[in-house]
Amino acid sequence: MSQPDVLTRSLWDARRSLPGWTLAIAAVALMYAAFWPTVNSPEMADALAAYPEGMMAAFNSGDLGTPQGYLGGAVYGLLVPLLVAVFMIAAGTRSIAGDEEAGTLDLVLAHPVSRPSLALQRLGGALAGMAVVAVVLFALMVALRRPFELDAVSIGGFLAVNVQLALFGALFGTLAFALGAATGRKAVALGVSAATAVLAYLANSVFPQVEALGWTRTISPFHWYLGGDPLTNGLQWPGVLALTGGVVVLAAAGTWLFTRRDLTA
Repeated sequence: MSQPDVLTRSLWDARRSLPGWTLAIAAVALMYAAFWPTVNSPEMADALAAYPEGMMAAFNSGDLGTPQGYLGGAVYGLLVPLLVAVFMIAAGTRSIAGDEEAGTLDLVLAHPVSRPSLALQRLGGALAGMAVVAVVLFALMVALRRPFELDAVSIGGFLAVNVQLALFGALFGTLAFALGAATGRKAVALGVSAATAVLAYLANSVFPQVEALGWTRTISPFHWYLGGDPLTNGLQWPGVLALTGGVVVLAAAGTWLFTRRDLTA
């Protein structure tokens, strides 16, 4: 197996799961986006105004009276990022720990491919999958923004939020990759990554409702992803840099640890 074949094989192995995940994430996003004309009615606005502010914050929902606020809460603020996190955690876990527990990783390494190259190409396959999801979601949102009465959201706004969504997913995928590369155990990669995603969500939406815990928002990947309202204001560079930096650090750490341990039997 030549070195480029590792990435190609990773993409080929995802030929069934990637379309399924892409369809599921896009379907959820479009389903909720299609509700905007209904939510934009005076009756619905009155009903939403009666909801406690704390409850709205817990669901990452801010000003639901604007297309940007609605999409940022109902679409890009809750279900879509959680689905993306699940998708990428699973992909990152499979990249090293999945094959290692299955006993097939040593067979791959028997070919002329170095451990760092194998690790980074496997991670590259997972990140390519995230890019596909983000590109498809961006294209569909732009194509349907007029039928869904979302014209107030610019193409640049949709581009920004989907770029930051891709980086958000990449961060959790790389975290799972790093944990799997360091330990060779799927349970560790899945469990710790999932727990981190839940804590990150709570740190952005629930914990700050307690005044003493307001600082937790600044360390949450959810805040790095949505803070500053990219749908309205475009790319938020502090968040972009935080997410990108996290991906680079985790990828480097996971690869380094993978090259310095024995494979599990």
